Amino acid sequence: MQDDPRTLVSTDWLARHLNDPDLRILDASWYLPDAGRNARAEYEAGHIPGARFFDIDEISDQRSALPHMAPPPEKFISRMRAMGVGDGHQVVVYDGAGLFSAARVWWLFRLMGKQDVAVLDGGLPKWKAEGRALEDMAPVLRDRHITVSRQNHLVRDVTQVAHAAKLGHAQVLDARAAARFAGEAPEPRPGLRAGHIPGALNLPFGQVLNADGTMKDAAGLKAAFEAAGVDLSQPVITSCGSGVTASVLALALERLGHRDWSLYDGSWAEWGMYDDLPVETGPARKG
Repeated sequence: MQDDPRTLVSTDWLARHLNDPDLRILDASWYLPDAGRNARAEYEAGHIPGARFFDIDEISDQRSALPHMAPPPEKFISRMRAMGVGDGHQVVVYDGAGLFSAARVWWLFRLMGKQDVAVLDGGLPKWKAEGRALEDMAPVLRDRHITVSRQNHLVRDVTQVAHAAKLGHAQVLDARAAARFAGEAPEPRPGLRAGHIPGALNLPFGQVLNADGTMKDAAGLKAAFEAAGVDLSQPVITSCGSGVTASVLALALERLGHRDWSLYDGSWAEWGMYDDLPVETGPARKG
């Protein structure tokens, strides 16, 4: 895998740069409620040296009834300043699952116009498996100025997604497991209908990853998207349960050099809630 400080870096890369003064490491671990894991407690028990904890649920738009929607820029700025993350920093984000929720924070930084941000390939599990250093002390935080410029083309709302799905302006690509996409497995959030956005394609996010939780190489990614029926010459809107694993597909598209992508922030947590929005069940209709 080629290291790219704007998309994905290896554990070797991070180990080499660990003491760089302008490196900021974020632990963005987050788990579904049924996982039985406490991300903050795990961070406090042991994290990559210097890492700050990025709370996906708290650093969100809490005026919304939907889970962890992107925060307004002012909130993002205040939280990052307090965490000592700002202009001129290279940010590396990791999570405790391998490559899961870290991509969500990568997307959020991109949404705020920050380019120098990468996900740690394989995350904390790979770092630990290689016997690398951990610490349980919180880092010393110093306020740092940060400027943001929201990139509205990287996010889509329910109206835009409904429009795209109906008119075929963009391919809607759902990162949920095949059984949830087909409406054959229950949603982890109560009150949601089963199924998917009409016309959507399905690429469960795990299919762009290797067995060790690292991201596949370019050939592997291309094969995964094509097998799901995705035309990589056309726009893609990624979706999932609540905008987390959709970010893994967005990161994979970016790795492939596919720039015409956006993320449906509300995802199924929003679409599945409204009875007036159409729902399809069964496998994706490709082609």
